[in-house]
Amino acid sequence: MNKLVIAMVALVSVLPVLAQERMYRCDNNYYTNSLTDPKAHNCKALEGGNVTIVQGTKVQSTASTQAGTSVRVATASPAPSGGQRIEASEQRGRDSDARIILDAELKKAEARREELNREYNNGEPEKRGDESRNHQKYLDRTAELKNSLARIDSDIAGIRRELGRLPASTAAR
Repeated sequence: MNKLVIAMVALVSVLPVLAQERMYRCDNNYYTNSLTDPKAHNCKALEGGNVTIVQGTKVQSTASTQAGTSVRVATASPAPSGGQRIEASEQRGRDSDARIILDAELKKAEARREELNREYNNGEPEKRGDESRNHQKYLDRTAELKNSLARIDSDIAGIRRELGRLPASTAAR
C-alpha cells in the first residue's frame, strides 16, 4: 500500500514538468508553442517562470497547427469618453420614479421600525413561554431586537441620504 502511495505522489509531481512546452513570443504580441507556425515572425523563447495561456471566449485571431496551438493576444483599446446623452424630460421621469420607489422603501422601513420598537419595549420585551425557563434565550432575543433596531435605523438613514441626493424638482407624481 505504501509503495502505491509513493508511486502516485512521484507521478503527480512529475506530470506538470512533462506537460510544459516551450513558448515563443513573436511580433505583434503573438504567442505560440511552435516555430513552424506560418504566422510566427521574429520569435523569441520566453524565459523564466511558467507561462499560462488562457484562451478566452472571444479571441481576435486563433490559428491551430499540427505542432501546437497559437493564440493572438488582444490589446485593450480605450473606451470612448462620454456616452449617450439622456433627454432632460426622461431624466426627470427617472428621478421621479426613483423618488417614488425610495419613498415606498422609507415607509416600509419606518413601519418595520415601529413594529420592532413595540416588540423591544424599551429593552424589556415580553417573555415568551420557552424563555421563562431559559433566561439566556430571552437575553439573546433582546440583543437581537436591539441589533435589528440599529440596522433598520441605519437603513432609514441611508434611504434618506439617497432621497437627499435626488434633485429637488422631482416631486412625486
